Amino acid sequence: MASKLPISVFIIAFNEADRIARAIESVRAWADEVVVVDSLSTDETSKIADSLGTKVFFNKWPGYGLQKRYAEDQCSNKWLLNLDADEEITPELAAEIEALFASGEPSMSGYVLQIRDLLPGEEKLAHGAHTNFVLRLYNREKGRFSDSPVHDAVQIEQGGVAMLEQPVLHRSFRDLAHAIDKMNSYTSAQAKNLMGQNLMGGGMTLPLLRLLTEFPIAFFKDYVLRFYFLRGRRGFVYAVTYAYTRFVRIAKYLELKDRP
Repeated sequence: MASKLPISVFIIAFNEADRIARAIESVRAWADEVVVVDSLSTDETSKIADSLGTKVFFNKWPGYGLQKRYAEDQCSNKWLLNLDADEEITPELAAEIEALFASGEPSMSGYVLQIRDLLPGEEKLAHGAHTNFVLRLYNREKGRFSDSPVHDAVQIEQGGVAMLEQPVLHRSFRDLAHAIDKMNSYTSAQAKNLMGQNLMGGGMTLPLLRLLTEFPIAFFKDYVLRFYFLRGRRGFVYAVTYAYTRFVRIAKYLELKDRP
């Protein structure tokens, strides 16, 4: 790329010293600015980010949406690209983004990226690898992240949205132990969020029947519909982990609901 694009890439991070360099390296050659918001890591995350030429800020963890809103406020460009510390922009996607700016201002207010999962030990995308479609590239004058502590989603208030074709690589888990730790933390936050919604009168009722059906349905979804069966033992293990996550989310919510 001849010159850098007028984009601020922002990354929120906590104890990501082993992974954040890959994320930064995937964008720093073509993005005008890379901002890292460190929620008081105890490892070398901020030091590594600083050594790679990013702008590093520190902010105690307030929740997903709120932390990303804080990161937005530290950016200097109108166009923002949110990247997680466990993600990587592929060269093909970088070229596609460059094409959006080839004639000046992109025509849409935001662009949805295809976040495709790599399981631990995988170096290339598997057939049918799970894909999340997430709005990550956007004009900050037309929208911004919600302030939800659990769900981090960009809300576009004006203009249209389109989807880009090339993928973002997502390495969510370092290993199985990390997957279990992450599951435990995230399901607790989800359960509290569901409980809060119910207390406000806007939540959904989760019948006890969901305890019986959630695990098998979620396992079938991952193992069969998302082709995890093609990924051997690794696919089976992580399909079970996903299904258990779905089950625990509901179990924790019902536990909270039973408390005085």
